[in-house]
Amino acid sequence: MTHLDILIPFGLPPAELSADLLKELQSPALAMLTSRAGSSTTSREDFDGFTRALPHEIWIARQFGMASALDDTGSPPIAHALMQSLGLDPGEGTWFVLQPVHIHVARDHLVLTDPRQLMLSEEESRTLFDIAAALCDEAGKRLVFGNPGTWFLRADEWRALQTSSPDAASGHNIDIWMPTGKGERDWRKLQNEIQMHWFNHPINEAREMQGAKPVNSVWLWGGATHSPLPNEYADAFNLAGWLQAFAQAVRRTAHAPMANDLIAAQPSRALLALDALQEHALANDWGRWLQAMHALEKTWFAPLHDAIKSGSLDRLSLILTNDKRIAQSTTTRPSLRKFWVKPSLEALRP
Repeated sequence: MTHLDILIPFGLPPAELSADLLKELQSPALAMLTSRAGSSTTSREDFDGFTRALPHEIWIARQFGMASALDDTGSPPIAHALMQSLGLDPGEGTWFVLQPVHIHVARDHLVLTDPRQLMLSEEESRTLFDIAAALCDEAGKRLVFGNPGTWFLRADEWRALQTSSPDAASGHNIDIWMPTGKGERDWRKLQNEIQMHWFNHPINEAREMQGAKPVNSVWLWGGATHSPLPNEYADAFNLAGWLQAFAQAVRRTAHAPMANDLIAAQPSRALLALDALQEHALANDWGRWLQAMHALEKTWFAPLHDAIKSGSLDRLSLILTNDKRIAQSTTTRPSLRKFWVKPSLEALRP
């Protein structure tokens, strides 16, 4: 049997815009897949607006054995696994993901900008990393370089810190999303030291002259003491960013630019991540969100619908999220035969 779970972060429009966006959304294959899913395999889960991880982050952390640790850490505890995926050996201790970020001043508060917008070069990142690493060393902490946008901080005594993922905090007043718990005061002191040493650094002056956002702070999250990665998947496709941490837990990972590439692989139980909507949603760019949804319809939803209909795939589960909800539904070949059910996008409504 071939069974595919498709995780689509921000595949659900926000409640306040859903009526207008769904009116413009032309996605007949998605409408067929969601409306003709079996009622016993359809579920929803709601979260409050102050959860320290986004619903899709919570969902995937659960799939890979991190549910109980997530309750303690707030954000997905992926530092160990992500280090290993980048060829680093975390060894013992508590490690956090540390990301260089831009925080901008709003009228009366500070707001975290989506880290994807920084697009740091290797040279820029290495220079800023060296400054931060020296300050961490003075504070008795070890900082390790992963890639230009991802560093790792060892802080065993901060293991009880509750942190927030950068995507959960992006676009919001950072006060309620900052780390809390034992060690939070020491963390803020270290963060402030790094910010002061980066202020007016030639790299940031050059970036501002080029119209790029300065790198003026760091974001701490993802604390972990080990990497439990039990899961039910044999294969995973299109794992990008920090989702690459889960690649080591599956037999095979691959990039599948189109549905036919995945269908040809004949996975027995696979996870597919489609993250084309996330950046647009975090930026509140709903015009580009619609364009990306239409592209997904053409490259993924339509061919996968055909694959279920022809029997090339046996079961297909869609996991659609926004910043407050997970909606999950499973479609099979028999369920597509429900000709009396009119295809619609009602499943995407709040």
